[in-house]
Amino acid sequence: MSMNLSPANPDNSGKIRVALCTTELGIGGAERMFTELAVRVDRSRFEVSVFCMKPFPARGILSCLPLLKNAGVEVHSLEIAGLYSLMTGIRQLRLFFQKFKPHVCQSFLFHANCISRIAAHSAGVRHIFSGIRVAEREKKWHLLADYWSHSLVEKYVCVSQSVSRFTELQGHIPRQKLLVIPNGLQVSDFFGKPQADLTEFGCRPESTKIISIGRLHRQKGIDWLLETTPEWLGNHPDRELLIVGTGSEESRLKETARKLPFSDRIHFCGWREDVPELLAASDIMVLPSRWEGMPNVVLQAMAAGLPVLATRVEGVEELLGDDLAERQTSPFGDTKQWCRKIEQVLIAAKELGIKNRQRVEEHFTIEKMVSAYEELWWNAVHKTDGTD
Repeated sequence: MSMNLSPANPDNSGKIRVALCTTELGIGGAERMFTELAVRVDRSRFEVSVFCMKPFPARGILSCLPLLKNAGVEVHSLEIAGLYSLMTGIRQLRLFFQKFKPHVCQSFLFHANCISRIAAHSAGVRHIFSGIRVAEREKKWHLLADYWSHSLVEKYVCVSQSVSRFTELQGHIPRQKLLVIPNGLQVSDFFGKPQADLTEFGCRPESTKIISIGRLHRQKGIDWLLETTPEWLGNHPDRELLIVGTGSEESRLKETARKLPFSDRIHFCGWREDVPELLAASDIMVLPSRWEGMPNVVLQAMAAGLPVLATRVEGVEELLGDDLAERQTSPFGDTKQWCRKIEQVLIAAKELGIKNRQRVEEHFTIEKMVSAYEELWWNAVHKTDGTD
C-alpha cells in the first residue's frame, strides 16, 4: 500500500492528520478509551491532535490530560462552559481545523460529536466520523440532533452491535453509515494485581466480596440492586457489597441502604483510582444497569479474571459471548432470576473467571481497538485520494 498522500497532504509528510475530539478529559470509561487511542496510534502513519470541548479539569482533579501530555500528544481546549461560549468554541475549532488541516475528524461523546462535525464540515475536513458509545434511552433530543446532522457524517462508530442496532432503529441513522469498533484494554493492567485492603471500608478479610463499580446514576440501576439484596446478601452473613463510584443518586442510595437491617455489610467506597486492585480483592462484579453501550467495567472485571453478573443491556452479551452470557446475565428487574444467578455464578466463580479473561485476550485487546480505528482512517483517506 502506497504511503503517498500528497493530493490531500500539502506538507508531504506522508502522515494522515487526525483530529481527535472529546467532550471532556475527566476520568471516565469513554475518556479512558479516547486517551488510549490517542497515545497508541502509530505515529509513523498518523499525526494526532486532541481537541477538548470543555475546559481542562481543574488542578488537583484527576484527569486524562497528563497521560496525553506525557505521550507527547498536542492537546487543545475550547473552554466551552455553556451556551454563551458555544459559538465562540465552534469558531475557534474551525480555525484550529483550518490551520491543522486534518484529513480525518474523529469524535467521541455526544457534545463533541455535534460541535466537531459542524466545525469540521465548515472547515472543509473530508472525513468526519462520530462515536456513539451508549444506547441513549434518556435524552431523546440527542437522537434527534444526530439524525438532523447525519448528512455531515461519513460514518458513525458504534461501540457495540447492539448500540448500532439501537441507533438504526431508534435514531433512524442509515445502516450503511454505521460500523462497530468495540472497546479494548491491556489485560496486564488488570490481571495479577495486588489486592486492595478492603478493611478500610469495614470489610472482614474472610467475607465474600461482591463489587459494583460505576456512576451513581439511575442508568446504572444501583437502586434496583439494593432492592434485591435481602435474598442474596441479607440471608448470607458471610457476604459484603461494595459500591464504588459517585454521582447524583449517592445521597438517596445511601439513605436506602441505611434502612436495611444488614446495612453494615453495604459499603459505599466513593470514587477510586485503584480499580484493578479492588477487582483483585473481590469475588464477583455485578452490573445492574438499565441501559449501556459496552460497559468498560465488565471488560475490566473479565480481564481481572473475575466472574460477573450483569443485566442484559447493550454490549454485555457481545463481551461475554453466547455461552458465558447465558450463565452471567439476567434481565433487568427480574429479581428472582438475578438472585438465582448470583448463587450460580459464585459456585462456578473460578471457571467463569478463567474463561472471561481468555475471552478478553482473544477478542478485546487494546491493540485490536486501535488497529480498527487506524484501518478506518487509512482506508477512508486512500479511497478518496485514489491511492492503494
